[in-house]
Amino acid sequence: MSYTGPGFDPPPPPRSRRRPLTVALAALVPGALLGWAVYAAAGGSGGDEGAAGSPSSASASSRAPSPSSGSGSPSAGPEDEKPGASATAASPSASAPAASGPLKGRVVVIDPGHNPGNFRHTTEINRQVDIGTNHKECDTTGTSTNDGYTEAEFTLDVAHRMRTLLEKQGATVRLTQDADRPFGPCVDERARIGNRAKADAVVSIHADGSGTGNRGFHVILPGAVNAGAADTRPIVGSSRELGERIAGTFVRVTGSAPSNYVGGGTGLVTREDLGGLNLSTVPKVFIECGNMRDSKDAALLTSGAWRQKAAQGISGGIVSFLRGQGSAR
Repeated sequence: MSYTGPGFDPPPPPRSRRRPLTVALAALVPGALLGWAVYAAAGGSGGDEGAAGSPSSASASSRAPSPSSGSGSPSAGPEDEKPGASATAASPSASAPAASGPLKGRVVVIDPGHNPGNFRHTTEINRQVDIGTNHKECDTTGTSTNDGYTEAEFTLDVAHRMRTLLEKQGATVRLTQDADRPFGPCVDERARIGNRAKADAVVSIHADGSGTGNRGFHVILPGAVNAGAADTRPIVGSSRELGERIAGTFVRVTGSAPSNYVGGGTGLVTREDLGGLNLSTVPKVFIECGNMRDSKDAALLTSGAWRQKAAQGISGGIVSFLRGQGSAR
């Protein structure tokens, strides 16, 4: 997800004073050390989203996504599928019948950031919508790797992999979009889909478009917002727990390091300017899985095997969160 294109304001600059680590991040530390070791061995310097005004997303008028480009994926098994191979024609609210498992009766909404068709609908996605604190564009096209593998392709592929994993745990899984609509949904509608589903957890999947040398992942948590149609105060605590658990499992499963340019090395960032978070009434976070404009991160994001690990890391955090919540909600 880029913050220099339409629909997203630049995030606030990193604070000079680091936020104290929370108790749940204690679980992140051992995995983070492993992630950093792997990262350093690969020659990474770490990086994050376009917080410092670095070049970022494709605009609404950018070139069309190229579904077959830059996948870099072998075809040895499910974890190595090419992007989009698991796409279905199901509606965003559809899910296979829940299997028996520890998450039976729980509802998870996965929000694949950006629709592959957004670039064809510039007027529609530039329409202003109310996000509580102010108005923003409906959506953006997202970013892409330098070789043309789009964020929209990436997020949908990871969402499909997550859906398979979570349904095996018994969860009912809904997607906000499955490339089954011309564009969107807008950021306000994405929030409403999770709210109406009375989701136990919602995760919005993204990849960043920051500058070369900026590497790593980060999870975006909702800040305490109470303005207009937005009131996140009831979900700030639960969303933070969800985000911390996802960050911890993502490090351990993928070996990727937390962002090197936002979050102070914690992999966690709090924001109050994203409509998808501001308008949510259920626990929700965003995850930026890496930086598509950095060649080393791009090599991961375009790997089917790594995308399977990303799906496992995010899903593992969701499972941990929901099992920790017990029968609540």
